[in-house]
Amino acid sequence: MVAIDGGYESYDVERRILEGINAELTVDPCEGDAARIKLATKDADAVLVRESPINAETIALMRRCRIIARYGIGVDNVDLMAARERRIYVANVPDYGTEEVSDHALALLLSVARRTVTRDHAVRQGAWNLSPGEKMYRIAGKALGLVGYGRIARALERKLRGLGVTRVLVYDPLIEASALAGVEHVDLDTLCAQSDFISLHAPLTQSTSHLIDSVHFALMKPTTILVNTARGGLIDETVLIEALRTNSIFGAGIDVFEREPPNADHPLFKLTNVVLSDHTAWYSQESVADLQAKAAEEVARVLKGEPPKHWVNRWNDEAVGMSSRSSGG
Repeated sequence: MVAIDGGYESYDVERRILEGINAELTVDPCEGDAARIKLATKDADAVLVRESPINAETIALMRRCRIIARYGIGVDNVDLMAARERRIYVANVPDYGTEEVSDHALALLLSVARRTVTRDHAVRQGAWNLSPGEKMYRIAGKALGLVGYGRIARALERKLRGLGVTRVLVYDPLIEASALAGVEHVDLDTLCAQSDFISLHAPLTQSTSHLIDSVHFALMKPTTILVNTARGGLIDETVLIEALRTNSIFGAGIDVFEREPPNADHPLFKLTNVVLSDHTAWYSQESVADLQAKAAEEVARVLKGEPPKHWVNRWNDEAVGMSSRSSGG
């Protein structure tokens, strides 16, 4: 089997798990190079992947592959249909990093709401008593909107309720309203119009690309804070930039971009009402260990003749819900 992306300090965890089934791991960082990915994967029994794209052409060349295991939650870099047609399992790791991603979403929200980044910069430059010129608003008593209602969204809800949020609006078309308790199941327009804080926790698919567009930004309050720790493509970045530039919304906390890494001259870098990070919401020492072990365990299951625990491209075309694939890594 082969891991086609580097980035971890070691792969001892995977090797220890796979030794039990006499499987050997090769690490071949392809850095997204299509030709290298095809070469590395064509004779592999299993593929471990982080960011590199695995498209239909690559999958068609695979001679022996039985499983593609994604280090993370989102599987938008793997052609699920092509893998299904070849009866190659695709599995993700949705049950890691829940606390980390929800912590990070909360941190971004608080940094925007309390203007900690701009205040830090200003104080270092000798400024003081900035409050009259930069309004802030209380968090307690406000409404939280969650787009996608999986593990991470629910963890963020728990944390923000502890800070006094009193309403929670949920948009997740793949969850029945009757299955939700203590939250308001609404359409996306209502969520955007009535929420004070909006946090995105949906996968990136054809149907969710640019889910938050000019129509939805127009519905938002001028005091709204938008947070994205899922996938950059969920938001139309051009419209986001304009909304921030014109102060149509209060601000945004962004961990993910439509193109990663973003260009050095990205327009968001020039704005002071956005707090940015480098697709790092998933990360902690503990979450990395969990992620590596759970991805390797999925491979081991399949190579032993079992289906993966988190199988996302089922042969019987079962839908994989927004809530079960809420992205954050």
